[in-house]
Amino acid sequence: MSEPRTIALDAMGGDHGPNVVVGGAALSLERQPELSFIFFGDEANVRTELEHVPALSARSRIVHTDTVVGMDDKPGQALRRGKGTSLWLALEAVKNGEAHVAVSAGNTGALMAMSKLILRPMAGIERPAIAAIWPTIKAECIVLDVGANIEATARQLGDFALMGAAMARALFHVECPTVGLLNIGVEDMKGADEVRQAHAWLKNTDLPLDYIGFIEGDKIGQGVVDVVVVEGFAGNIALKTAEGTARQISEYLRQAMQRTWISQIGAMLAAGGFRILKEKVDPRRSNGGTFLGLNGIVVKSHGGTDAFGFASAVDLAYEMAQRGLIGRLAADLEAFHHKLDASAAGPGPVSMSSQAR
Repeated sequence: MSEPRTIALDAMGGDHGPNVVVGGAALSLERQPELSFIFFGDEANVRTELEHVPALSARSRIVHTDTVVGMDDKPGQALRRGKGTSLWLALEAVKNGEAHVAVSAGNTGALMAMSKLILRPMAGIERPAIAAIWPTIKAECIVLDVGANIEATARQLGDFALMGAAMARALFHVECPTVGLLNIGVEDMKGADEVRQAHAWLKNTDLPLDYIGFIEGDKIGQGVVDVVVVEGFAGNIALKTAEGTARQISEYLRQAMQRTWISQIGAMLAAGGFRILKEKVDPRRSNGGTFLGLNGIVVKSHGGTDAFGFASAVDLAYEMAQRGLIGRLAADLEAFHHKLDASAAGPGPVSMSSQAR
């Protein structure tokens, strides 16, 4: 049975501010009527938007602030003058137990920096990661990290595997998620030292996941695993490339279907199929990156999305809170680090070195 959940919303984040945030919350409330919301931002602007959706207004309260984090602010700048901003207050609501999860379409770097400062990383986590939902031929998979960390050690890649698996159990309802490590080839000798070291350890350690080894980029969309582990530099490039490719293919199809009157007739006859295709490749449906490894749930929406896309991020936040993501993740990480420490202390070719940790 669904339980009431409270979502803290950075109402001023993103390219469109309260208009999209309120609109997205209203759509999500239609699907999850037990939700309630706290909007952090300019009260007059937020209230103006809420007046159009009485059902949402009845399930919401506003905490006023007239200071915001700019989309172009550096993380250091945001930390220095971020206290009291809509972004800061939304995260504090999670820390203080007023909300179960925070959602923002604001500055990604500032959001991660503030999240680490306010919520703090979980015990044993060196670097939180951003996990994205990725549509595949079969269903969906989770890819992390997609931008929080430019590089990662073997220890951190191991953390990512555990965090992604915990999220997959919560979201996909699979007890033993399959996990693959993204690499430039599937042979054991390929890839950077950190990737090969993480591969060896994951392959030879008993964990609450099914590690299948290396996978290459073309396998992500085929849905061969539930979780794809990668450091943030390559992960972010892969994500943006996939989004751009989806738009490129859509444009190719549109142009092809308008070339001649025959193709236009064909497009009309195939309208149902094209509608399904459009839905499948619509990035708004998988909008929302979950910050994993913190003592609280934070979901980052794309800054330029519309209300439909923002609602997807709110839905994801609700699902993560509803499925007890933090508790699942804490239990997995405790077991993982116990085994990791035992492996590092003892002999054997798969032990992670102290340098990697």
